Amino acid sequence: MRTLFSLLVAAALSAPALAADATDFTLTDIQGKKVSLSDFGDDVVVMSFWATWCGPCKEEMPHLQKLYAEQKEKGFTVLSISTDDARSASRVKPFIMKNQYTFPVLLDKESKVITQYNPSKTLPYTVVIASGEIVKSHSGFNPGDEEELAKLVGELLAKKGEAPAEKPAEK
Repeated sequence: MRTLFSLLVAAALSAPALAADATDFTLTDIQGKKVSLSDFGDDVVVMSFWATWCGPCKEEMPHLQKLYAEQKEKGFTVLSISTDDARSASRVKPFIMKNQYTFPVLLDKESKVITQYNPSKTLPYTVVIASGEIVKSHSGFNPGDEEELAKLVGELLAKKGEAPAEKPAEK
């Protein structure tokens, strides 16, 4: 009996996890405009949770900007979600402007969205979404992570760009 239980546990742990639906949300961007995840339809979306006081977050952001600039015309966006609270949120817009980041920057001052996606609230935290489903999530940033992310985004955009298989003509 114990062996059967061990086999069942091993099988469950090795089975691929099913993609979860991405939970829609609405936040305000740094221009004061309401932005929802659903606004991006079938785009491939990278949500990056960060804060102005987070060193690894600041290290990751130039890579996200580069990826955004290279892929935005292909149905890709970066949603940069600042988790700075009400006290430090005033630093977000100047930081973004100074560094000339052009991706959408949203404010999650009350940590509502990060709590949905990452209850432990570790930063930076990246979520990759394709066709409304979470494809990958990743905590932290280390050199080389940007290459893996760019590869994944490229693969997802290639799949998105593929035409659906043609149905055989009916006789």
